[in-house]
Amino acid sequence: MELLADLWARATAAHAPLDWPVALAMAGVALVLAWTPPGYRVVRHVVTLVHEAGHALVAVLAGRRLSGIRLHSDTSGVTLSRGRPRGLGMVLTLAAGYPAPALVGLAGAWLVGAGYAAGWLWLLVLTCALMLLMIRNLYGLWVVLATGVAVGALSWLASTVVLVAAAHLVVFSLLLAAPRSVVELQRQRHRMRRAAGGRGGSAAGLASDVDQLSRLTHVPAAVWTGVFWLVCVGCLVTGGWMLAPVP
Repeated sequence: MELLADLWARATAAHAPLDWPVALAMAGVALVLAWTPPGYRVVRHVVTLVHEAGHALVAVLAGRRLSGIRLHSDTSGVTLSRGRPRGLGMVLTLAAGYPAPALVGLAGAWLVGAGYAAGWLWLLVLTCALMLLMIRNLYGLWVVLATGVAVGALSWLASTVVLVAAAHLVVFSLLLAAPRSVVELQRQRHRMRRAAGGRGGSAAGLASDVDQLSRLTHVPAAVWTGVFWLVCVGCLVTGGWMLAPVP
């Protein structure tokens, strides 16, 4: 009980704002991580984890039965749920993935900006703990465990300044990587369409979230892609304003 009380005290403790040069440095590091190929390959695993968590949460809220989550070494993932193959619940479940990292980053910006950096990081640890219950492959188990243990150890052992700086880095990384993932989605769809056309076929078999949404709603996949991108950019601008360092 004493350990739980200490954990609760750490998670709910308010911290002083980060010095503006350090906050700018964290934003710069996050930009490098999110928009360079080597950095994005690392951040993408966390983005996919949050993406699939978004699918899973909305599936449960929509009354669907969650079957499992898989995370793969190529940074892709899949969330399986059972229920009606059509209808609002399925549409909401499919639509939840790409905006999830941006919305989580926005929530993190609000919490960190209010001084609750530790609470924000412990919420990520809790998310990883809940996902462990639904992971159905070894690589996904490793990704969730590694992320949860790393963030938990940082939250428990790091000094206040390091903890707040790390919270800024995670928030900025999610906010910046979310629109990048939508850009990558469109590039992948374009490559697959060109490949299908080159073989004399069609792209009707595409199985991305936006293509499935297009088949369910009869709204073009490009429109869904545009909506996701606008949501992600809107969260980036809003979250950046929340954490904007004022000298």
